[in-house]
Amino acid sequence: MIVRPVQITDLPALLMLARQAGPELTSLQASEERVTHRVRWAQRTFAEQVDRADADYLFVLEDDEQQILGVSALTGGIGMREPWYNYRVGLTVSSSPGLGIQRQIPTLFPNNEMTGQSEISSLYLRPDQRHGTNGRLLALGRLLFVAEFAHLFGDKLIAELRGCADEHGCSPFWDSLGRHFFKMDFKHADHLSGLGNKSFIAELMPRQPLYTCLLTEQAQAVIGKVHPDNAATLKILTDEGFTHQGYIDIFDAGPVIEAPLSAIRTVRDSQALLLAVGSVDEHSPHWLIHNRRLENCRITTAPGRLAGNSLMVDRQTAKRLQLQPGDSVRAVPLLNQRQRAVAA
Repeated sequence: MIVRPVQITDLPALLMLARQAGPELTSLQASEERVTHRVRWAQRTFAEQVDRADADYLFVLEDDEQQILGVSALTGGIGMREPWYNYRVGLTVSSSPGLGIQRQIPTLFPNNEMTGQSEISSLYLRPDQRHGTNGRLLALGRLLFVAEFAHLFGDKLIAELRGCADEHGCSPFWDSLGRHFFKMDFKHADHLSGLGNKSFIAELMPRQPLYTCLLTEQAQAVIGKVHPDNAATLKILTDEGFTHQGYIDIFDAGPVIEAPLSAIRTVRDSQALLLAVGSVDEHSPHWLIHNRRLENCRITTAPGRLAGNSLMVDRQTAKRLQLQPGDSVRAVPLLNQRQRAVAA
C-alpha cells in the first residue's frame, strides 16, 4: 500500500468512492465536473502553483495492483478567502446576590479564530479495507507529509469531525438551531458547505452568543460528540496529540480538534534517515516512511530496523517508495510507545 498525490487517471475510482461514501464524505461530491476540478487543482497544489490560501493536497491510498482504496486531504490555510466559522463552547455567568442565585449557562460563541490554520479532511477508506494498518497509513501519511513540508502549512492542524445524526441523516443540533436561520434542511446546508459555498453562513448566521439551554435536549446532548463512524479517526488523532478545546461545527456540533504542529507525534518524532535495503524480520516495528518528495510523494508503512542513521527495509518497500539504497527518507514508528507496548 502507498499514499500518493491524486492523478487525473484516478477520476473513475474517486467518483466510485464518493458515491459509496455518500454523506460520510461531504467534501468530495459525486459529481464528475467537481471531482475533475478538484483533482486538477490538487495537481497544481503539489506543483506549488497556488497560494497557501488555495492549497488543496488530495491523496489516495493505492494497493500494489493500483486499485484506489481510499482518499484523504490537507488544506493549506482555511478562512483566508472566505470566512470560516465555528462555535466555541463557553460559559455565561449570571448572578443575583439579593436572591442568592448564580447560574453558569453553557453558551455558543460564533467565531473565526481558526483563520489561517491548516485542516486535515476528506478521509474515507473503503469499508472492506478497514483492517490492518490501512486506516492508520491513510490518516497519518498526510501528517508525515506535513512534517517534511511544514513551511507550507499553518502553526496548527485542525480536523472538523462529523457530528451525530440519526439514521435518516438528520442532525438534532441543526434542527434545533440552524434551520431557523438558514431555512433549509441539514442535508442541503451540508451539501452547499461541502461544495465550498460557505458565504451563506456569514450572511445568515446570528452574530450573538447563543444559550444552549434554549436548544432541545437532543441538540444539547450531541454538542461536541463525534459520529460513531468517525470514532476510530478521533482515536487515531487523539493518540497523535490532537485535543478538543471547545470548538464545534456550526452545522452538526461535531468536535473541531486541533494540535500545534510541534505537538503532533508524527511530526515531532519523525526523522530524516538513509534508506537501506536488506532482510527484515517481519516482527520488526512498523514504520511510516516518506520519500521526501513533494509532487512525486510516496508514503508507505512497512517493518523496518533502525541502525544508526539508516532504516533497513525490504526491497518491495523501496520499490513502493521509488527509491534506491542510500536515498533519504523521513520516517517515524507507526505506533507510539504505549501502542507498541500494548501490541507486544
